[in-house]
Amino acid sequence: MMPLIGAAKGFSKCLDHIQSLPHKPDLIINSGDAIMDAHRGGRAIAEKQWRTWNNVIEKELSVPIIQSLGNHDIWVKNESPESIIEGKKYALDEIKESSLYFSKDLGDWHMISLDSISPNVEGKWYTGKIDEAQMHWLKNELKAIPSHKPVMIVSHIPILAACIFFDGNRFENNQWNVPGRWMHEDANELKNLFLHYPNVKLAISGHIHLLDRVEYNGVTYCCNGAVSGAWWGGNYQQTKPGYAIIDLYSDGRFTNTYSSYV
Repeated sequence: MMPLIGAAKGFSKCLDHIQSLPHKPDLIINSGDAIMDAHRGGRAIAEKQWRTWNNVIEKELSVPIIQSLGNHDIWVKNESPESIIEGKKYALDEIKESSLYFSKDLGDWHMISLDSISPNVEGKWYTGKIDEAQMHWLKNELKAIPSHKPVMIVSHIPILAACIFFDGNRFENNQWNVPGRWMHEDANELKNLFLHYPNVKLAISGHIHLLDRVEYNGVTYCCNGAVSGAWWGGNYQQTKPGYAIIDLYSDGRFTNTYSSYV
C-alpha cells in the first residue's frame, strides 16, 4: 500500500469491483503484501501505510477476509533473522491474524495458509520456504484432513510457477537463474509431500505480480497477479491489475479465473 501514489483509491476501486459481482464472494483471501516495502523506511512510514490499508478495509469491505503475510508487510530494524521474527509479529497485529500459518475449513474444502517468508540465514533479508517447525505442522495437518476433503494451499511466494522465468533476464551463461526469493526453495520437498495426498488440488500465490497456471502431479499451481499491477502504474508486463475469482466445488473441481477491475 503506497499512500502517495493513489493506492487507497486503487484498492477501494478493486474492493468495489469485487463486492459488485453478480455473485458476491463468500470470502476474500489476501495472500500477502498489503503494504509496500515496510522494511525500507522507518517505523513511522510503515505505520502510515498500515493506517491506509486498515482505513480502506474498515470503510469499504463488507466481505470476510483472511490474510497472510508477504515480504513487503514486514518492518524490520535490520535484515537479521531476529528482526524479521519481530517484524512478523507487528504485521500480524496489523492484519488481525493470530498465526503466521494456519488451517481452516472452507465448506467442503480445507484451506492451508503457509508462511513462505523465511529469514535467509546465508545472507540478508528473506528467502522463500517454510521452516522445520512449519513443515512438521504441515505434514501433521495434511495427515489429519479426511482424504475425501479437497485441499487448497495458500502461499505468498509461489511453490511452483512458470512466470518467474520471464521476470527480468533470467537466462545467462547457458543457464536459467531463479532466485529463492521468487519461488519456494523447498518446492521439491513440498511436491513430494503432496504426492502422498491426492486431495491437495490447488495451490495459489501472488508475489510475482504476473499470471500463470502450472499443473504438475495432479496439483494446479496458480500465480494470481496483483491488485496493484505494476505498483499502481498499470499493467505489469502482460498482466493487468486484478484478482482471481475462485469457485470451489464439493467434488474437488474448481475454477480460478483472473479478473481485472480497471
